[in-house]
Parts: sequence; C-alpha cells; structure tokens
Amino acid sequence: MSARPAPAPLLIACALGIERLALHRRVRAGAAGPVAVLRTGMGPEAAERAVTRMLAERVLREAAVLATGFCAGLAPGMHPGDLVVAEETRDPRGSVPCDGTELLVKELARAAPGRTVHIGPLTGSGHVVRGHERAELLATGAIAVDMESAATLLSAVRVGVRPVAAVRVVVDAPEHELVRIGTARGGISAFRVLRSVLPAYLEWHRSLLLPRR
Repeated sequence: MSARPAPAPLLIACALGIERLALHRRVRAGAAGPVAVLRTGMGPEAAERAVTRMLAERVLREAAVLATGFCAGLAPGMHPGDLVVAEETRDPRGSVPCDGTELLVKELARAAPGRTVHIGPLTGSGHVVRGHERAELLATGAIAVDMESAATLLSAVRVGVRPVAAVRVVVDAPEHELVRIGTARGGISAFRVLRSVLPAYLEWHRSLLLPRR
C-alpha cells in the first residue's frame, strides 16, 4: 500500500514585526501540514523578494499562501478591528483571484465573533494611503488597501499554481485615520483581532487541501 502524500504546507506572509508577533503562536494540533509565518518587510518589492525566495525552498515549493496583516479601509463606516477578506488582490501589474473566500468568512466569524467582515477587492499601493487617495481607490471598486498583499499573491502564483488568499485587519479608516499603530486604540484593537484569527487560516488550509471523501 502506498503512503498518502504529505499535505502541502501553508505560508502565511505579513510585513511587520508586530504582525508576526500577533501570528507567531503555537499552531494547534491537526493543522493540515507545516505552517510557516514569514515577515516580508514593508512594501511590494520587499514582499515579492521574500515570497519568491521562500517558495524556492523545496519544503515550501507547493505551499498555499495567505497574505495577512493590517490594512487601511476605504469605505465609509469601516472601523479599526474590522476584517477584510479579499475576493481578489490587484495592483498595476494585474489581479489575482482568491480561493475559499466564503470559507474564510465563515471561519473568521467563528474566530473573531462580533467583528464585521467585509468582502471585496483588496488593492495594493507603494506607499501609505492618506486623505483624498482613499476616495480615488474606493472609486476603482476596492474596499481596502495595503502595500504587500497584491505583490505577495502575484509572486506566489507566478512561481506555481497554488491556493492563495488575503485577509487583512482594518487598522485605520476614513473616519479613523491612524498615525502610529502601537499607540492608538485602533492599533491595539487591530492587533488583538489579528492575534485571534490564526485558527481561521488553519481551517481554510485544511479544508482546501485535505482529500475529499
């Protein structure tokens, strides 16, 4: 009898040390394969380099990739601590459709009860977005913006076919602009939410990659 192939690993990519701190906790028993948390550094170029380098490693060559961390909400009524599940990520180089969005929404509601989950396009930027830029990006149909998710997913699918997703926690929004992540109430709220959602990421990974009966 031949052995069942080991399930593909999961690569969770974030940009900042504080994001990695929120995510770097013990992975619960029963995760579908190895899980690695990668701090890419800030900006699309850093994300592209780091993700491409990691996926070149043999153990991660077929990994599912999930981009996460903080983001800026674009739509009125968003609040710090809200969650954004990307239907697709986009930047000037192209767009990448995401896998398992409905499952992620369901699992995030379980992992972070009471938090609003928004679903829609997540756009990329090469800089921190302020003021009038929010309205300009909202007019494109995007609901949130960050600097790394689009580059992370585009790099991942260029290396090879794999499940990809992006989940972000709103750290500032049109009515709640944040200057420093670590000192404002909104930043603390977003950190706590990000710290709570790892089980949802693991369930997404397990459900997509485990063999169906």
